[in-house]
Amino acid sequence: MDFLVNLAEDFIGMFNEGGETFMGLFTGIVPTLIVLITFVNAVIRLVGEDRIYRLAEKTTKFKLLRYTIFPILAVFFLTNPMAYTFGKFLPEEQKPAFYDSAVSFVHPITGLFPHANPAELFVYMGVSAGITELGLSLGPLAFRFFLVGIIVILIRGLVTEYITMRMIKRREASAQ
Repeated sequence: MDFLVNLAEDFIGMFNEGGETFMGLFTGIVPTLIVLITFVNAVIRLVGEDRIYRLAEKTTKFKLLRYTIFPILAVFFLTNPMAYTFGKFLPEEQKPAFYDSAVSFVHPITGLFPHANPAELFVYMGVSAGITELGLSLGPLAFRFFLVGIIVILIRGLVTEYITMRMIKRREASAQ
């Protein structure tokens, strides 16, 4: 009998925990995201969407900038997960590669700029705990994470763009 009671309590406990997590999100990140989305949309309207598109077009003309500077700016200024909205200024065929680059950069930036992805700061702190225990500075580790992150996002962006273009060409060829 105790087994069934424990099973029932654990079952409803799982939903209670889910409800607490949901309320944590609803009172934590959701209002922040709504305000941030409102702010970004207001800035875009004030500056002018056509100007933003032209700026994005100029800064993403070269693949090197498209998959390094553009995602870095997105993650730094808009933070995770709002950074992905920068992709709306890119042509459709470049959006998957931009997203791949941006999502791959939310961890490497955390050591130098924790505001960019505070929810994942525990990952960096876990890695850096060993360095701290040795009495070493965290600055070089954070800087190396950042540099390696830039290299990784460039590679991922280029590879994803290549794959996307191949898939588009294949779809166009099969449509004919």
